[in-house]
Amino acid sequence: MKCKIGDFIEQVKIKSGNPNHPNVSGINILKQFMPSKNVGADTSKYLVVPHNSFACNLMHVGRDERIPVAMNANDDEIVVSSAYFVFQITKTEKVLPEYLNMIFQSSEFDRYAWFCTDTSIRGNLDWKRFCDIDIDLPPLEIQAKYVAVYKAMVANQQSYETGLEDLKLVCDATIEKLRRETPSEPIGNYIQQTANKNGTLRYDVDSVKGLSIEKKFIETKANMDGVSLKNYLVVEPDEFAYVTVTSRNGEKISLAHNSSHESIICSSSYVTFKVTSPEKLIPSYLNMFFRRNEFDRYSRFNSWGSARETFNWEDMQEVKIPIPDINMQKSIVDIYNAYIKRRELNEQLKTKIKDICPILINGAIREAQAYVEI
Repeated sequence: MKCKIGDFIEQVKIKSGNPNHPNVSGINILKQFMPSKNVGADTSKYLVVPHNSFACNLMHVGRDERIPVAMNANDDEIVVSSAYFVFQITKTEKVLPEYLNMIFQSSEFDRYAWFCTDTSIRGNLDWKRFCDIDIDLPPLEIQAKYVAVYKAMVANQQSYETGLEDLKLVCDATIEKLRRETPSEPIGNYIQQTANKNGTLRYDVDSVKGLSIEKKFIETKANMDGVSLKNYLVVEPDEFAYVTVTSRNGEKISLAHNSSHESIICSSSYVTFKVTSPEKLIPSYLNMFFRRNEFDRYSRFNSWGSARETFNWEDMQEVKIPIPDINMQKSIVDIYNAYIKRRELNEQLKTKIKDICPILINGAIREAQAYVEI
């Protein structure tokens, strides 16, 4: 049965009333609620997202080519910015909240929502136009059948995620134990700045990488047309690069460890360095400290400047960490690497579940059509 979204939803406009609500959320690219970065804002006028209700941001849909929409499947009270639209299902005899959420998860819905946006630079989607979108709804019993499959997959993923957090707890506890029992030393005694340029153009544009606040090397977003790569810095395997500017950077420092077996090149505006005594300090062990939230807070606190705050090479050399014997470092790195690998697998699981949504929806529609034909 085809119907419009607006036929069975209505807006919810419940204001928080709490100026410091503890559960302020945004929506990530996987269409899940995530902690908001807008810390310190007055949340009294933020909107409450009740259980089994949805929140969506209809701005930037054209720009991002996806519609950020998420369902509050938990009993915890979530609040979102008043710029969001919060809505709930009014006719539960026609559509299950979980089934509607599966529709919103599909890339087909994103493409159609993008098609429906206006001609502004941001590509906004009007609320009335959102409500006017047509969707196929099979009978409730068929919806329930496919929702059960979806929920089983999500439950398995969440169970895996719980084990993942346990592993992270072990890793963090081990590091904290080291910090208490092992004297900290300045890493300047073990690292050295490098300035190996790509003067012979050994590496081409395919080797150019940028840095992210997630502490990873990423494909560059810069326009490389006509850019000379001679002054680009070479980052060999097990070497590091970081951006000294920390202001307007999400309270993080952009830094990455080249854990691959391939050399890469990066902008000469970055600082590159290496560990000089890997028999005393394992690069992966050092990188583990760089990836901690504590290091982000430390680097921001110790950044200096006016219009731009920077964490310079001299500041980096003064960073202190506990440096136990090499065997202990290897053991901790093994635990940490296992955590990172499982975290990546968990993100892949989330993505695969999202990708399966259109398959489940198509199966439900086909089953409903077969039911009608019979």
